[in-house]
Amino acid sequence: MNYLDSIKWDAQGLVPAIAQEQGSGDVLMLAWMNREALEKTVALGRAVYFSRSRNQLWFKGEESGHVQTVHEIRVDCDADVVLLKVTQLGHTPGIACHTGRHSCFFSVLKDGVWQASEPVLKDPQTIYK
Repeated sequence: MNYLDSIKWDAQGLVPAIAQEQGSGDVLMLAWMNREALEKTVALGRAVYFSRSRNQLWFKGEESGHVQTVHEIRVDCDADVVLLKVTQLGHTPGIACHTGRHSCFFSVLKDGVWQASEPVLKDPQTIYK
């Protein structure tokens, strides 16, 4: 059986994909993949996602330069979530979030309020022209 046929794609033909930094174990982001995105990720060794808002493939870093090199691809026990172990390139430390932060998971719930727990490493206005 082809590895793509093992994935439990949703009704739109997508599967959630978590990007985890290989070195630190930080969860950087969650995105979506279709079959073509997963195939290209495997073939290229870099993260390729499916943008639901643009309805097209999204080569991570195509605009920002913040490319994710993929070292390992895993699937969960139900085969309905993909985990990419990546190195985040383009800035030190790596920026995965469009807000200019290391991780998209920078908001922490404290006393009933979401608070930013990570600094902006680079102004998003300078990342996306």
